[in-house]
Amino acid sequence: MPQDITLRVNGKTKTISADPEEPLLYILRDEFGLKGAKYGCGLLQCGACTVIADAQAETTCVRPCSSFENAEITTLEGLRQNGELHPVQKAFIETQAAQCGYCVNGMIMSTVALLEKNPKPSELEIREVLNPVICRCGTHSRFIKAVKLASENTKA
Repeated sequence: MPQDITLRVNGKTKTISADPEEPLLYILRDEFGLKGAKYGCGLLQCGACTVIADAQAETTCVRPCSSFENAEITTLEGLRQNGELHPVQKAFIETQAAQCGYCVNGMIMSTVALLEKNPKPSELEIREVLNPVICRCGTHSRFIKAVKLASENTKA
């Protein structure tokens, strides 16, 4: 049974009518028109659907939209500020980290959440954060290089 659900996404608050158990991923794509988060596995195993909710990287393919009420949600699209790409997005472009691009949303969102908590992570910390995001193209070494570059460009 649909209910009014209020979500704060990329700094904007919107109330929608939806089944409270509908996964946030579908709400973001269908109600907000945001396509950065992707449907990958639907089993919380690939990370393609990752967003940042209250400074934590969170998967959205299964988790109910109602559980995100009162959370500050940032999507890939919300990283851009004043027409400028986020430093992590710039680093991923500079290092040509994406190949097919399907996992890149999860890689970028996980990296942003990491660098907000730890601006100068070790390579081990980077690997631990990126490990849950599956990349079938095998470009993990470029992702690690991008995160290191972004951390160098982050003010600690």
